[in-house]
Amino acid sequence: QVQLVESGGGLVQAGGSLRLSCAVSGRTLSTYTMGWFQQAPGKEREFLAAVNWMYGSTYYADSVKGRFTISRDIAKNTVYLQMNSLKPEDTAVYYCAARRGMEYGARRGDYGYWGQGTQVTVSS
Repeated sequence: QVQLVESGGGLVQAGGSLRLSCAVSGRTLSTYTMGWFQQAPGKEREFLAAVNWMYGSTYYADSVKGRFTISRDIAKNTVYLQMNSLKPEDTAVYYCAARRGMEYGARRGDYGYWGQGTQVTVSS
């Protein structure tokens, strides 16, 4: 089992930044890929970014390239999502996810473990 706990959400003005954290426990993660998703009210959960735990290679959805950065700290067993130049349309619940495998997954069903989510609200 893998347990994921997100933190770092909150209220921020448009143009501002936030860094989300995801504390991971329960398994050795060397064969896992970690991802971040967002889910706005009334919308599907959408893929944002993924990072391979062992090698640190990353993959991004086109919508966040250049604005969001995913990273992991192996010593702290934590995954981060740095979000810059935030827009009101980024308002959503943000979820951390984990999947077994060395390749990224961009679909919700690719991930078997999820955190509880953290709310991000961007005001205009």
